[in-house]
Amino acid sequence: MKDKFYSYIQNLQDTITKKLEEVDGIATFQEDIWKRPEGGGGRTRVIENGAVFEKGGVNISAVHGELPKSMQNYFGVADADFFACGLSLVLHPKNPFAPTVHANWRYFEMYDKDGTIVDQWFGGGQDLTPYYLFEEDASHFHRVCQEACNKHHHDFYKTYKEKCDSYFWNAHRNEARGIGGLFFDYCKTNSEMDMEAWFNFVTDIGDSFLRGYVPIVTKRKDIPYQQEHRDWQEIRRGRYVEFNLVHDKGTLFGLKTNGRIESILMSLPPHVQWRYDHHPEKGSEEEKLIQVLKHPVAWV
Repeated sequence: MKDKFYSYIQNLQDTITKKLEEVDGIATFQEDIWKRPEGGGGRTRVIENGAVFEKGGVNISAVHGELPKSMQNYFGVADADFFACGLSLVLHPKNPFAPTVHANWRYFEMYDKDGTIVDQWFGGGQDLTPYYLFEEDASHFHRVCQEACNKHHHDFYKTYKEKCDSYFWNAHRNEARGIGGLFFDYCKTNSEMDMEAWFNFVTDIGDSFLRGYVPIVTKRKDIPYQQEHRDWQEIRRGRYVEFNLVHDKGTLFGLKTNGRIESILMSLPPHVQWRYDHHPEKGSEEEKLIQVLKHPVAWV
C-alpha cells in the first residue's frame, strides 16, 4: 500500500504543478530534492512571483525510521518505527479576490521492532481561504468535494465537512481559518471500508482538487484591486500564519520528526500584516467575510 500510494502522489504532483503553471502563464515551479538523515526524503516544488501565484508549494515526501519519543507519547506506543508519505500544497494568489487554498493527502504506517505493521491509516483533505467572499465560489468548491465523497459513502461529505470546520478553527481568535472543505484522519480498516477502499476514496479526493480550485482562481485572478484590498488580504494572511504555527498538526509533526524546515514552512505567505486590534468597517465586504468565519455555513 505504501508503494502504491507514494506512486500515486508522485503522479499527482506532476499533474497539479503542470496545470498550475498553465494557469499562471509566467512562473514555473522550482524543484528541490531533499534527503532526511534519519530516513527518506522528498521532492519540493515551489512557485513564486508569478502572474497569478505570489507564492505556492506542491510538495511530496516519504519519511521513515524510529518514531520520535514525542510522537510515541502522542500515539501511546513504545519503541515503534514508522513510515509516512503524503502530498501537501498551499497556494497564495497575488490577487486579493482569489482565495488561498490548502490540500494534503497522506498515508501512515507504524511497525513493531520485528517490522510488522501494527497500525496504518490515511488522512487528508482540502480547504479554501478567501479574503473576499464569493458565495458561488464557496458552493462550487464544496460541491466538488461532495461529489467526490458521494462516490464512496453518502455520509462522508457531511462528516468530513464538519471535521474540517472544527479542525481549521483558530481557537484563540474564535473564528475559522477559511470556509472549509474536507478534513479526515485515522481512516483505518473497519466493517465498511478496508484499506483498498480508503485508498480509492483518498485518491478520488486528490483527483478532484483541480476541478474544485482552478475554475475559481481563473475567474478571480484578473479582477482589478486597490491597495486597501491588498492590506486586507495581508491582515487575513496573518491569521493563516497563526493557525499553521499554533494549531496545525502537519506542521508540528514535520518539526518533531526533523523534516526539512524549508518544505514545512513553504505554506507561509510572503507578505503579511499584523495590525493592532484591527476591525473591518461595519457593513463592508470585509466584515461580511468575518461574519461567515464566526459561524460555519452549509454551502451545498
